[in-house]
Amino acid sequence: MEKMKNKIQYKRRDFIKLSALASGALLAGACSNSLFAMSYGKEQRYKIAVCDWMILKRQKLSAFALAKEINADGIELDMGGLGARTTFDSKLGNPEEREKFLNKSKELGVGISSIAMSGFYAQSFAERATVNIMVQDCINTMKNMGVKTAYLPLGVEGDMVKHPELREEIVKRLQWAAKQVAEIDGVIAVETSYGAKEELEFLKEVGSRHIKSSFNFANAVDNGRDICSELKILGKKNIGQIHASNTDRVWLQNDESIDMPKIKATLDDMNWKGWLIVERSRDIEQVRNVKANYGANVAYLKKIFQNT
Repeated sequence: MEKMKNKIQYKRRDFIKLSALASGALLAGACSNSLFAMSYGKEQRYKIAVCDWMILKRQKLSAFALAKEINADGIELDMGGLGARTTFDSKLGNPEEREKFLNKSKELGVGISSIAMSGFYAQSFAERATVNIMVQDCINTMKNMGVKTAYLPLGVEGDMVKHPELREEIVKRLQWAAKQVAEIDGVIAVETSYGAKEELEFLKEVGSRHIKSSFNFANAVDNGRDICSELKILGKKNIGQIHASNTDRVWLQNDESIDMPKIKATLDDMNWKGWLIVERSRDIEQVRNVKANYGANVAYLKKIFQNT
């Protein structure tokens, strides 16, 4: 009789433990889903974002309100200036400040497509001594804000076409970065100056599913490459996000060098989904008119990709 009582008690304890584990898993899932919703907004195969620094709202809460006003689904949120600092000039490492951004995102229903390290447009990812600190700060921000993608432009100083000698060090640093971002199951989307074939070889050399391409329409157009062919060469699994704009000249709807319906058909055939981010394509005659330029480009992308 005593043995039977002990068996029943052990089973009861096991059941309580299993219930606690299940509850914890459900809670973790709920938190994860909440962060996902906050970063990505309502479910949509293609979502349209704008760069906060290009709409003159770098790391400003008001970026969300402006994005809402021009009907964007989200913003690409920058880590801040770099200059000669050890790391980015970011307020997002402060929990109170970060919470303000997350609350504003949720309040307005404007997501965060990615966390950008735009400081590397003009700084050398291959040569800066404190790159590890910078990248880790970005990854910590991704983790704390529930964002799965970081944007890394290699820029002028990291142009591996003009400076092929930098490639070995860039690959090495990205292999380290891949291990760090893998811990949050995230992706660093890298923008290079390569064409698709060379970029695919570069990604294979890095050798991690956590390092992908941030494909930029302007790079293809400026170098006389066909956007759709480039997308197909890279393939669905290698594209982390897309900067869906050209250099400043005319709005996307007036740009004869970009066949947007054909691009959508190509991405549909590839079964790709994700964020299309407007960086430029400003009308050169009114380049400072943020609302007009980004409002027009967002509206056009939504018309093509979301049928709105």
